[in-house]
Amino acid sequence: MLEVRGLSKAFGGLKAVDDASLDVRQGEIVAPIGPNGAGKTTLFAAIAGFHTPDAGRVTLEGKDITGLQPHRICGAGMVRTFQITQPFAKISVRDNIMVGAYFGTSDRSRARAKAEQVAAQVGMADQLHQLGADLTVAGRKRLELARALATGPRLLLLDEVMAGLNPSEIVEIVEVIKGIRASGVTILLIEHVMQAVTSLAERVYVLNHGKMIAEGTPAEIAGNAQVVEAYLGHGAAKVLSA
Repeated sequence: MLEVRGLSKAFGGLKAVDDASLDVRQGEIVAPIGPNGAGKTTLFAAIAGFHTPDAGRVTLEGKDITGLQPHRICGAGMVRTFQITQPFAKISVRDNIMVGAYFGTSDRSRARAKAEQVAAQVGMADQLHQLGADLTVAGRKRLELARALATGPRLLLLDEVMAGLNPSEIVEIVEVIKGIRASGVTILLIEHVMQAVTSLAERVYVLNHGKMIAEGTPAEIAGNAQVVEAYLGHGAAKVLSA
């Protein structure tokens, strides 16, 4: 469904993403992981059109979308969320979600119906009248998910949707994401919460200093010495194995 080949992006002398490649098959949940500063968010931004890659190619369902503007990529069926949520503070949850729904329709009643359907999907059916400014961190995360879903994506890119949540909220969001996948949406997610990654992802890619250093199932990645050293430092794999 999604093919990324040889993607690179530099900012001045810093090569944030360096010749990175990955694949996401329809119906999968795939997770790029890596330590802070590894290049995950830059990779997401380049895939979704928020950065123009210096090199490489991004293909969605056989169509080259490299360097297209985000709204055109959204129109092609792929949309991303953001780690730092920014709801429209002075309007309701329903109206916030309708902003996303209007991407697919100009009819207010259809946008309203879509917003209500998506709100139920992410567990916000009882918060439709609440203002964006009054939401908790967990509520804002769900709203970010809902607004993206309302555009009708076939592929959803989730950027640390669990950051700042407590353990019970993480469990709830994991179930929401499983439900989104069950509804037919393929998911590529960045996440530091390894409990969530192992619960959700069929395959994991590991970035370090902008380069892909490993790929496999969560179990395979957990036993990869190169990955252990990327997270814990040189020599850590030998110490742990001993």
